[in-house]
Amino acid sequence: MPESRDDNPNPSAAADAGAKSAAVAERIEDLARALDAAPLDAGLHARMLAAAHELALAAFAMLGEAPREQLALVLYNVATVYAIKGRREAAIRWYRHTLDIDAGLAIAHQNLAVALEREGQREASAFHRERAYRLQRVFVDGALGEEQRRVLILGAGKGTGNVPIDTLLSRQTTARIRYAIDYAGQAEDAQLPPYDLVFNGIGDPDIAAPLAARLARFSAACERPVLNRPEAIERTHRHKTAALLADLDDVIVPPCVRLDARPASAEALASQLAKSGVAFPVLMRPLAMHGGDNLERHASLDSLWRAIVDRDAPCYLNAFYDFRSPDGYYRKYRVIYVDREAYPYHLAISPHWMVHYFSAGMLEAQWKLDEERRFLADPSAALGKRASNAIAAIGRRLDLEYGGVDFTLTPKGEVLVFEANATMLTHGEAVTGPLAHKNAYVGRIIEAFEKMVRARLLR
Repeated sequence: MPESRDDNPNPSAAADAGAKSAAVAERIEDLARALDAAPLDAGLHARMLAAAHELALAAFAMLGEAPREQLALVLYNVATVYAIKGRREAAIRWYRHTLDIDAGLAIAHQNLAVALEREGQREASAFHRERAYRLQRVFVDGALGEEQRRVLILGAGKGTGNVPIDTLLSRQTTARIRYAIDYAGQAEDAQLPPYDLVFNGIGDPDIAAPLAARLARFSAACERPVLNRPEAIERTHRHKTAALLADLDDVIVPPCVRLDARPASAEALASQLAKSGVAFPVLMRPLAMHGGDNLERHASLDSLWRAIVDRDAPCYLNAFYDFRSPDGYYRKYRVIYVDREAYPYHLAISPHWMVHYFSAGMLEAQWKLDEERRFLADPSAALGKRASNAIAAIGRRLDLEYGGVDFTLTPKGEVLVFEANATMLTHGEAVTGPLAHKNAYVGRIIEAFEKMVRARLLR
């Protein structure tokens, strides 16, 4: 079965390149060790990127020495440095140069697909993603430092649904074996490189649903611990959340309907909504979408029906509750669960009902950041006893090794759930930036995940 490419230049070119870059490589090792001790130090990250760029430039010396089949790897390294630095247009250009030389380099197709997706070029992204996973299903990222474990990450070629692999699994100590299981036959499971633990990175049940039987067979046959087992992910469909949490005290989940096909008429749609208890206003969103992408609010049946006809694709419809606080702002809290225990992550306060941290104006209002700090420092005091107990109960009911809940508070102190699942993004912030106060709490999430992983490996 194809795995990560392990091609090397001819001996003389490799020796020469090694001599030219030895000092840079040693510096990178020193920086890697420093980052182990301070993983959120922006200055160290900047120096690491600069060193990586210097190493890539050294690789250009190989262009006149390496055989043609090796030149693609040189250009691939250049493209990857641009990608790391956030210069996507340059990265896209150099990945394309790479593939002009070696169209069979799967990792270049994969990285190009990611860059194109972020640039909004979805059709081109889909082409290169398909090409990548037809060529190769297993991608091995070795630990940058001393390897402590090897984690197999189950993924789907179309994505994992915002599961923050990079935040949770340290590149310094963890070798990651990424497995595009949707493109792999079952026989390939037995040919995987050795691994100690499995993390099911397919956190979105809509993405996982077509793979349900395949994932179940893999999970049942696996002799290693599996985090976020497929059956736990399956319970987190948006239209199943209300039933999943129905009997929990002080938890409110707006009713939700999943439309897999367009109803026969507007009247049939109205009947289906009424039977499910979904009243207007109604929120409409496509399947497998997060972060408010393509989310619409409709106040009438006519408006909703036109949108369904225009989109003509599966979607969720759920009742919209006006969750505006007495001060006129909308609040969205996020709590992360690690091994079913709750950890505060952020609070976004917005003048608009579609609350996103990046568009809520958090940085323009110090009082918002102060309120978030209070929530992070003492979530029980910020939420109250009823809500705190409800949040703890939701974590136990989700039964995930990693997951989370987005919610707000009702005037009575109840928890109004927006979503509860494994697709909860977490990431560190610049250590010198205005959101640096969040890093200590992100660090607690990372530490809790690391502690859980170690415990699973000892079982």
